Amino acid sequence: MSSYKVALVGNPNVGKSTIFNSLTGMKQHTGNWTGKTVGNCEGHYKFNNDNFTIVDIPGTYSLMSNSEEEEIARNFICFEKHDAVVIVVDATSLERNLNLVFQIMEITSNIIVCVNLLDEAKKKGITIDFKKLSVLLGVPVVGTIGKKKKTLINLKNEIANVCSGKISPTPKYIKYIPIIEDSISLLSSEIDIPFPLSRWISLKLICNNGSLISSISNRFNLNLNTTSINSKLDEIACLLVRNDISASNIENALLTSILKQCEHITKAVCTYKEIDYTKRTIKIDKILTSKKFGIPIMLLFLCLLFWITIVGANYPSQLLSDFFASIKEKILVFFEYVHSPTWLTSILVNGVYQTVTWVISVMLPPMAIFFPLFTILEDLGFLPRIAFNLDRCFKCACTSGKQALTMCMGFGCNAAAVVGTRIINSPREKLIAILTNCFVPCNGRFPFLITVATIFISGSIAGIFSGLVAAIVVMFVVLLGILLTLLVSKILSKTILKGLPSSFTLELPPYRTPQIGKILIRSLFDRTLFVLGKAISIAAPAGIVIWLFSNINIGGISILDFIANTLNPFAKLIGLDGYILTGFILGIPANEIVLPIILMGYLKNKELIDIENVAVIGNILTANGWNLLTAINVMIFTLLHFPCGTTLLTIKKETKSIKWTIVSFILPTLCGIIVCFITTQTYNLINLI
Repeated sequence: MSSYKVALVGNPNVGKSTIFNSLTGMKQHTGNWTGKTVGNCEGHYKFNNDNFTIVDIPGTYSLMSNSEEEEIARNFICFEKHDAVVIVVDATSLERNLNLVFQIMEITSNIIVCVNLLDEAKKKGITIDFKKLSVLLGVPVVGTIGKKKKTLINLKNEIANVCSGKISPTPKYIKYIPIIEDSISLLSSEIDIPFPLSRWISLKLICNNGSLISSISNRFNLNLNTTSINSKLDEIACLLVRNDISASNIENALLTSILKQCEHITKAVCTYKEIDYTKRTIKIDKILTSKKFGIPIMLLFLCLLFWITIVGANYPSQLLSDFFASIKEKILVFFEYVHSPTWLTSILVNGVYQTVTWVISVMLPPMAIFFPLFTILEDLGFLPRIAFNLDRCFKCACTSGKQALTMCMGFGCNAAAVVGTRIINSPREKLIAILTNCFVPCNGRFPFLITVATIFISGSIAGIFSGLVAAIVVMFVVLLGILLTLLVSKILSKTILKGLPSSFTLELPPYRTPQIGKILIRSLFDRTLFVLGKAISIAAPAGIVIWLFSNINIGGISILDFIANTLNPFAKLIGLDGYILTGFILGIPANEIVLPIILMGYLKNKELIDIENVAVIGNILTANGWNLLTAINVMIFTLLHFPCGTTLLTIKKETKSIKWTIVSFILPTLCGIIVCFITTQTYNLINLI
């Protein structure tokens, strides 16, 4: 029995992670948009009594760029020990995908090309001659449909043959223009490392890729700064300049040669029943990505998403709340039966249990609705169109259009979106995306926004229209967050993080029929339960802290009341009160517990309040001075305040900086204070007039 390691690489959105899941049985999150995998994932399978480890490399279009996912892909292929590299390509976009194939060929020869999505190619009338393609590339070629395991048998066979040495691929390398080929020959003789790596390293030296050259030198213990190499590099530079090739355009010259070969091979192996096979997609995109209709349609979908979530979450939330209330009674009976001390019963039941069950009953239903709907849009291929529509806006803000993609991730979880910023090439633009990420409300903040909008804005409207009005209000709050994201990004780009926006390739994938079964599994288990689990793990200890704050007295009043009274003068300036600010501060572990803390403070309770009826909550808030202005400011501050504890820890991990973590805490909070202050003073001024 032998063990082998295989790298799985390819462009984003070619079904690479689907093949990974089918081979290994793992349920890695796949999606119909760019940037789903930003780190290596490993899986295992057995075939013919041999063990195979598959490493899923982040999707990348090229090995010439410097984004984090491209560096991960390039470094693994170049520096890590592996027995084979499977390059997954899209059967419907072969010409574009072959670019990466030829670039990887220059690093390693143990390559298998997997032509995936044959079902989509068939629908579009595209036929590929695999035997001819294999001859032209000099490597094994296999056709697959990633979601159908039966089609992967041939791929497993080829992987086994290449890993064991039964097949020795002989890649047909790109022949660049004569001056570049002569330069490679001149330099490769000085590099003491086997072919084809010596050829590739020569190219990197000629292109003067400093950071990569340093990595190569350290990893292979090579001295690439010798007098002989430098002398030949000077000679090559002179030769290239005479042929109008400089350091700034040499990679373009290399890419031109690769693309010409890609075009030549595609014409030789592909036949099309219908030339305009993308006609339907183009027609839809003319509407969804148009300057006139693109953004309005995006807002319509957003409003519909919120409306379905608001209306649909009410009933299960009520059922869960009733269920947990009945369980609470039984738990209290049990503690009384075992003669538990009163303080212990109170801290465990009224502190931990009450906090955790509130988070579950408030958070689970909207997540269980929102995430599947969001995943459907993802599988359809609508999210990249949103990014395309917002790209112009982010360019005007001097940031990367990829920030629109990470912003979309933030609707589910800000912490996940911070990790997603790894798809942004520029460190400056990545940092801006991290600092402004929490301007988009995560799923934990939606319940509070929805409750306040329902009570104070749509409460007087009966029937189905009440939910619709609440959805429109929440959508406007989200729009405010998007506008502030652009404004703050622009300010950061012109001040402490100066720079010009970088360019990037944004693929608009074909529209695909969502796989409902996988959507339910992925959205409920990979997203909903994962996020809920993290919230519960934070809410449980937070429940103890909240119980202590409400039960320990200082000078005759509880710590909770003391903090609220201290903050009240400042809170009044921004249209809030001390209990509201205290709720946000104590809600750092999880945004879901902000409202119950506020209610507990108002009612002078020693435990978190679990009130199922929205009307009762409204009466409590109104009795404690809430009005329309308070509701507006609370929604603004819910949108614009410090990130939750999980997001802050993620920011610290991604930026590796306490300074930027503190900035990410202060920046949105300062924006929230300023906007609430302006709103309050404007409201008061209008009333005076």
